[in-house]
Parts: sequence; structure tokens; C-alpha cells
Amino acid sequence: MTLPLRIGTRRSKLALAQSGMMQRAIGRALGIAEAEIETAVPLVEIVTTGDRIQDRRLMELGGKALFTKEIEEALLDGRIDIAIHSMKDVPAEQPEGLCIAAIPKREDARDAFVSRDFERFDALPIGARLGTASLRRQAQALALRPDLKVEMLRGNIDTRLRRAAEGDFDAILLAVSGMTRLGVTEHIREKLSPDAFLPAPGQGALAIQTRAEDIDAPWVAALNHAPTAVAVAAERGAMTALEGSCRTAVGAYAVIDGDTLRLTTEMLSPDGSARWRRAGELFQPTEADARALGEKLGAEVHAFAGDQEVDPASLDG
Repeated sequence: MTLPLRIGTRRSKLALAQSGMMQRAIGRALGIAEAEIETAVPLVEIVTTGDRIQDRRLMELGGKALFTKEIEEALLDGRIDIAIHSMKDVPAEQPEGLCIAAIPKREDARDAFVSRDFERFDALPIGARLGTASLRRQAQALALRPDLKVEMLRGNIDTRLRRAAEGDFDAILLAVSGMTRLGVTEHIREKLSPDAFLPAPGQGALAIQTRAEDIDAPWVAALNHAPTAVAVAAERGAMTALEGSCRTAVGAYAVIDGDTLRLTTEMLSPDGSARWRRAGELFQPTEADARALGEKLGAEVHAFAGDQEVDPASLDG
């Protein structure tokens, strides 16, 4: 790679914040003076299909790839050199010619409970309105509280926070990581237990994507956080086995404690009435080992759960 290194990013405030963090980290890893980083490693804003369409669930539109497709096309065409994605938006399979070159240290992977009137999830009244566009969060919330009315809520974090503050919903669920990166954690009433709300595979982590021939670029090793990469490999292995997309309610979360990785993965029915979960451990795992464990546990869950793909017409909102 030669300078300038162009970073492709979505235009949302969160995407720009995340890409700006990585822009500075890449610049520093290359020894570029702070005042010159924005010129040497410029951000290129790209509007994705997922950003343009805000009135429907992603599952109705074709899934999470709608947040990455246009950026990946720019990478393959040579219009940009690096792409920054939220890892949970990255499909299980990489397009031919592209790779995930580095995974920086993960932010808090938990879900956040946000409400104007209620301090915690358990305090929501019977029949409360809960806003989310995530099928996983919907299923997990209904597994605990089948009385809740789950309604679709899309849009950027500012929009969702505004609607919660205005009382359009009794509560909403967001990712702690996104709120942290935007500096709006004062709105968090409760950080939800990852046992009850098992995070999406890769939640809280970022993916730095390049063309395959650039996987050994000089800045890559400086940005890659090996424990996060191993944990994410386990979660994405489970996602692959579970055919994880926006059309299935899937959770996977790996924690590394010392030399031991513990992975938990699950699939839920959309209404939360059924929940299938498996967990396993590895000692001193490599990324390949972690991915294999994820695939094994995911396959076990899938065998018990069967085909839980959802008909979009069956969902409200």
C-alpha cells in the first residue's frame, strides 16, 4: 500500500466516529505526524443501501450485507484501500478478493437498556412498548417478558435516543459499544446481562477490511488485538453454522479468561417461546481452533432447533 490510504466508511455519526478512531490508529502505526493523518489516511464517505432505507427491517431487504455491499464494491474497484465495519454487520463469508486484515480491541459487547421512565428491564410494566429492529433482541426480550409489545425502531443512535426521550417507546435496546464510541452513555439505564441477552456475533468489535493482497500491510499487526480476534472467530464460526443473518435470531459470545476461551451460542424462535443454547471451552485456542468450536456448537444448536428462518410477513412493524 502507498499513501494516501483511503478509508471507506458509512456516513452515520457512529460509523464516522469508529472510522476516525481507526484513521488515527493507522496513521500513528505508520508514524505519520498527527497534523498530517487526515491527509495521508483520508475518510471516504459512502452511502449504503442499509442507510438509505430506514422504514423496514433489514431482514425484509436482504440482510446485514446491505451495510457493507457498496463499501466492499469500492474496495474491489480500487476507489478505497481500507474499509471499517462494525463486525456484527459483516456477513459470514468474505467476497472473493477481500479479507478481514485486523480486528482491534473490542469495546463492551453488552446490550444497553434505555428508557425515559424505567430504571431497568425488569421494571417495565405489563404490555410495555419496546423498540428494536433486531430480531435477536426481540426474541430475547420476549423470552423473558412475553407480554411486551416489540415494535420496529430503526435509524441512527441519535434518532433512537430522541424517540425514547419523547416517549414513543417505554424502552429501547441499543449496543453499549456504539453509545460508548459516541459518548452518550449517560442515557444507559442498565447494561443487560450477556447471559439473558447473549450479544450478536462480533458485537462491540470492529472489522478492518482490505484487499487480500494487503493483508500483511505494515499497520495491520499494530491494530490487530489477538484475544479479540480469537473470540470473534469463535462467534463467527457459530454464526456460520447457524446461517446467522438478519433472518434468524442468533446470539454468540466468547470470553477469554487467562488461557481459556468459553463460547456460548444460541438460536431463538422469533417470539422467544423456544431457546436452544450450547456452551464449550478451549484451552489456549488459535483462531482456527476457536472457529472450529463455534462451528461445532452452532451445528449442535441448529440440529436441535431445526430451521427457524422467519417469514417477514409474520412480524409486526
